Amino acid sequence: MTPVRLGYLYGFGAYLLWGFFPLYLKLLRPAGPLEILAHRIVWSVLFVALLLAAVRNVGFLRALLRRPRALAGIGVAAALIAVNWGTYIYGVNSDRVVETALGYFINPLVVVLLGVFVLRERLRPAQWAALATGGLAVVVLAVDYGRLPWLALVLAFSFAGYGLVKKRLGLPAAEGLFVESAVLALPALAYLGWLSAAGDATFGHVSLGHTALLVAAGAATAIPLLLFAGAANRLPLTGLSMLQYLAPILQLGCGVLIFHEPMPPARLAGFALVWAALIVFTVDALRHGHRTRATHARAAHREPVTTR
Repeated sequence: MTPVRLGYLYGFGAYLLWGFFPLYLKLLRPAGPLEILAHRIVWSVLFVALLLAAVRNVGFLRALLRRPRALAGIGVAAALIAVNWGTYIYGVNSDRVVETALGYFINPLVVVLLGVFVLRERLRPAQWAALATGGLAVVVLAVDYGRLPWLALVLAFSFAGYGLVKKRLGLPAAEGLFVESAVLALPALAYLGWLSAAGDATFGHVSLGHTALLVAAGAATAIPLLLFAGAANRLPLTGLSMLQYLAPILQLGCGVLIFHEPMPPARLAGFALVWAALIVFTVDALRHGHRTRATHARAAHREPVTTR
């Protein structure tokens, strides 16, 4: 199998797992969002630690400890992913899966927005049009909900910020996830200890299957991230960006078809505007990528050949 085909297989697997993740989270009831988040953090640390030990890759920690700026960046990344995970778990368990799907639909537009205000990037006209259409969609959805779709916005901005920090850190997936989870592990363990002392913990008190599902949350968190890393290392950015819409499409399907969440006409119109913005954004990205490759090819063709 070629690297590109393997990359698509990894990417499809990652987004497929993320797309059906609401079904898994629903099985964790009656555990509350914070308890689920804490278990997800703790068991992720153990799962990735075992994985790193199996491949004998623990020396990266010594090198990382000599990079205080990187450690600070990891702390920021850990805080952002904790907010993202916690908000997502809360959204699913409060029967707002459709709104969580919206968050990941508008995430690419938020990434572009961060590029303007944080990285000082200049946008092409089509990108401005996509952002304007996305902004109009948020207004329409705010009217439909009777409030800002804050849950979707928190998910989009926290994940976009997390991606920005991760891009600057440049850590491999497994090592990065281990350190981020380790930063959050002490507060998570403290919360689980307090919950158990108060007699409110569900871990070990509901059923053996429920306890096993909470433990497996670590693997359920790490595996799609590792598959995504494998895809990112093998696919061009355009191919990866096309795959990223699979997860929110599946999440939306879960919300409407499986959990029977409402989708009134105004909400459907808001989602249609988001999809229109994403179509403009994607077509522009594909055209720009093709134009850039063609320019590089012409430049390479014109390079003089030196003789000895």
